This record gives sequence, structure tokens and C-alpha cells, in this order.
Amino acid sequence: MQSPGGSLLWNGISTGAKPRNSSPDWWYDDVSCLSLPLYKRFISAMEYRGISQDIIVGSLNHYAKRRLPGLNRRKSISDVSSCLSISTLTSIPSEEEQKYLLEEIDRLLPFQRGVTSCKLLFGLLRTAIFLKASPSCVSNLERRIGMQLDKATLEDLLITNISESVETLYDVDCIQRIVDHFLAMDQETGGASPGLGEDGQMLASPSLMPVSMVAKLIDAYLAEVAPDVNLKLPKFQSLAAAIPDYARPIDDGLYRAIDIYLKAHPHLSESEKEELCRVMDCQKLSLEACTHAAQNERLPLRVIVQPLEGGSRQLGLPISGEHHRAGWPLASSRENQTLREGMDSMKQRVAELEKECSAMREDIERLGRSRSAGKSRFPFLPLGAKPQICSNKQAVPATSKTATANEDKDGRGEVRHQQWRHAAAEARQA
Repeated sequence: MQSPGGSLLWNGISTGAKPRNSSPDWWYDDVSCLSLPLYKRFISAMEYRGISQDIIVGSLNHYAKRRLPGLNRRKSISDVSSCLSISTLTSIPSEEEQKYLLEEIDRLLPFQRGVTSCKLLFGLLRTAIFLKASPSCVSNLERRIGMQLDKATLEDLLITNISESVETLYDVDCIQRIVDHFLAMDQETGGASPGLGEDGQMLASPSLMPVSMVAKLIDAYLAEVAPDVNLKLPKFQSLAAAIPDYARPIDDGLYRAIDIYLKAHPHLSESEKEELCRVMDCQKLSLEACTHAAQNERLPLRVIVQPLEGGSRQLGLPISGEHHRAGWPLASSRENQTLREGMDSMKQRVAELEKECSAMREDIERLGRSRSAGKSRFPFLPLGAKPQICSNKQAVPATSKTATANEDKDGRGEVRHQQWRHAAAEARQA
């Protein structure tokens, strides 16, 4: 009973105590002290009475955080201190008990989209992987996350890999399975590729919002895991190609992830680089990305030409007889100038490479001519023998004929020619 002043009354006598504003979760702490069998019966009774799923999930979340220490990894200091106060009253369960509790909580959670938060589901998944829970439990948690992957964050996806057989830092295989579950669910709920209107433009659809958000999230995740040198090309390429083309209105995020991967893996061959770049549509790059890609030395040469064509189309310039399509946005003058500067620098780079190739070709031809001239000068020498150089008295220079012809012009060539013949005769007699 409450007095007009707001204080509580007991048998008509004011106690002076003020009533507390009760919240819907005031009983979470009380039921968290129950044992698991009693708590399961309590949750079953709530479901039978038609209690809201949000309230039941809130109770399960509170109970799991009090019983599973692994879920408190990202909690605040006040929450951790409250958990420690509870742990002093009850003993910390062993890993086997935690694994059994986790599997039971997974069974109690409603299998419905949007009811359980992604943060709780990812926390349960990390704990299940660490405790080596049953494959069915891990698969159920991955399927629950896949149903609402568009509500997750990049921090949620960074699951540390604890497997001894895989050397990557993050568990990319787990994220691949979650993405597959999401795409399968999206197809079952009627999600499909958008159509084209009468003017050839892509028609927007509300159903594209979740898959577009997932595409943006996966591109950010790929950029985060790309610096891992132990991440193999098939895994990176498979996760990038899992997202359908229509889910990415623009491929700048995917291009950034590919560029980071190429920088961290310089040992890739030219064919492997081209295979990786096939998952990216260069026609869907922005002007800034086109300019960067045109100057990117890590990209294959065949791929560099595509961003230039894509940038030219955005500028409205015809390429190979093509004309500007209606509805294609024209770029501003500043963006046009930026792209033209990128094209000019690319052309200058190609011209420098052509000059270097022509200079190398001339050096090779000059070296070939010098070798052929050396062989014709000593045609009768055996293999491996070196030519003998005569002394001044015995040598007859090969250029003497040219010198004599020039000296004949001033009247002294005949005298010196006779001297050379006399010296040559003496050399034969000797």
C-alpha cells in the first residue's frame, strides 16, 4: 500500500521507504542461481504460458553470461565485477560442464530471425569452438547467425582460429559457412537478382538491402584478413566470389581487399593474379578507384586496361565505337581532370617501357655484330686459340690501305706505300 506522499505503508503505518521502479528483467538475477535442470523447467513453463520470446532470450543471455566465463571477454568492468561476485558464491564449472550447458542453451534458444542478438550468438559460437562442442551445436549456431548476418559487425566476424591444422589467424572457413547459410536463406525467402527497367537501369528492391549489407561486410572482412601470409588464394577467392554480382553496387571495397592481398602475397604468378582479379568487375569501380588501379603496379597488365575503359565510360567518352548510354552519370570536371592525369601518366609509363625495350634490342644487335666480326677476323684459328699480335717491325696494320689512300692526295702516299712493301718483304725473309 502507498501513502499520498509516495512512501510505503505497512498496516497503515508509513515506513518511509520509496517504491523502486521495477524493470522487466528484475528477476534475471534470481533465476540465474537455479541449477540447469530447474532452469530448463522454468523456461519451458514460460514458453507454455506464452511469455514473449524477447524476455525468454534475455533470461537465457543473462544465465549464459553468469555460467560461461568465456562470454564475459568483452564485458565492461562493472559487469565483470558483478560476475565475480556471483562466482564467489558458486564454484566455476569445469569445461565439460560448460560444454553441456552451452549445448543446452543452444537447444533452448528460439530458432527465429532477429530475436537473439548477433553479439550473443557470436559469443556462444566462439565459446563452442573453444570448448570443442558437438558439431551439431556449432552448426546450429552458424545457421542462426546466417539468418541475420546483415545485422553483424566486422568485430563479430573476427573469430580467432584455434585449429592446429590451419595456420591462418582468423577462421575463414567458419565465415564461409555462415555466408553460405545466409545466401541459402535469402534464396528461400524470395531474394533474387534485380531486374532491368525500360531504360536499362537496375531496379532497386527492398530485398536487396540485407544482401548488399552483407556484401559490404564481407568486403571489409576480406580486407582485414588479406594481410595474413598463410591465407591461401583459393580460400580468399572463394569467399570473395560467394557474394553475387548484383549485391555489390560498387566494387571499391573488393578492389581494396584484392590490392591488400596482392601486396601481402608478392609471390603470386601472373596467371594467379589474373584469376583473382576475375572476381572483380572493373566497370563498377569509382573514378578514384579507376585512377588508383591504372597506376597500380601489382595488378596484371591485362587488368590495368579495364579500369581505364571503365573510367572513360564514366566520363562519357566512346571506346571502340561505343556511345554514351542514357542514364549513365557524367563525372564532374574535377573528376575528369583527375582521370585524364592518371591516363597520361599511364601512357608515359608505357612509352618509357617501349624506349627501354628498343634500347635493349639495339644493344643485343650491336653485341651480335661485334661477335660475328671477331669470328671473321680469325677464320683459320682452332677452337680455343688466341690470335698472336705482331711487333711493330712485323705487323702490317689492316688500316694501312685506308691511311695510304688518304696520304696519296698530298703526294706522299706512294713513298710510304713502298716503305711498307719493303718492310713486309724483310719480315717474310726473316
